[in-house]
Amino acid sequence: MKQIAIFILTSLIYVSCNPPARPPASIEETTTQKPAVQVPDFNSDSAYESVRAQLAFGPRVPNTPAHARCAAFLTGKLKTYSADVVVQKGTLRAYNGTPLNFQNIIASWKPETNNRILLCAHWDSRPYADHDPDPKNRRKPVDAANDGASGVGVLLEVARQLSLVSPSVGVDIILFDVEDYGPPQDQTMNNADEQWGLGSQYWANNPHKPDYFARYGILLDMVGAKNATFLMEGISMQYAADIVKKVWSTANRIGYSSSFLFEQGGNITDDHVPINKIRNIPTIDLIHLDKNSETGFYPYWHTTGDTFDKIDKNTLKIVGQTLLTVIYEEQ
Repeated sequence: MKQIAIFILTSLIYVSCNPPARPPASIEETTTQKPAVQVPDFNSDSAYESVRAQLAFGPRVPNTPAHARCAAFLTGKLKTYSADVVVQKGTLRAYNGTPLNFQNIIASWKPETNNRILLCAHWDSRPYADHDPDPKNRRKPVDAANDGASGVGVLLEVARQLSLVSPSVGVDIILFDVEDYGPPQDQTMNNADEQWGLGSQYWANNPHKPDYFARYGILLDMVGAKNATFLMEGISMQYAADIVKKVWSTANRIGYSSSFLFEQGGNITDDHVPINKIRNIPTIDLIHLDKNSETGFYPYWHTTGDTFDKIDKNTLKIVGQTLLTVIYEEQ
């Protein structure tokens, strides 16, 4: 999720400014009657502590001891919640030619059913704080509390709930690696978009099960900051508008209208792109877009300020409870 784009006339233009203030009429909220089901209560304390645990290893930059230790922690954690855990391991080539050891960590519930949904987030840290206000910090690694660890923290609590109460549908959780090892902002190169999301690109071309398919997917990215707002991201609307509306309508119905806004956001280069384009699974990006930020993102995005003190339990609750409601209302 390294840049935002919006459509002006018919041209795709990359920008770092605010998205449009109002959505087209077609994306306004719709209300539907939902079946009466028992939805588990999302424990934000559990998710919060999972974020803390990830940060305790230090920045999870590929090829570092912190990265390897965190991978072992995440794999072990998911194995306590699912008997079906697969880890894809290998080497991917960074934008500058550096070979990067990666691990995509995948857990499944009800693997025997074809009626499935996919949940995902990235767990690696950005090696460069290239948007830091202090130029001296721009080659330092990022703690990545919100930009990575928050989404993983939410999904670990979702995994715990799935282990306690079985939903009607099958669920796969994928923690993607090497999402954030793209070129620094001061380095231009051809096909720069393709240098991000390397772990998800690998999985989209080499799924953990042959011919894997899910009805839809939900990607979490930067879902832990205080007063986070979630706009309807552009690529999500292009490939999976009905899923965006489902999730946003669910959030609004259960009381989170101040966080899930029925407003069009920009187009984000993120892990949902290869899932949509290569795997053909309609997948949305649930990502904090900030209309008041210069970049259009969370203010501490790709800075040394993306630290644990920026994580808010209430936001984790809002996102996690919305996800659980969507999952357990599925038939």
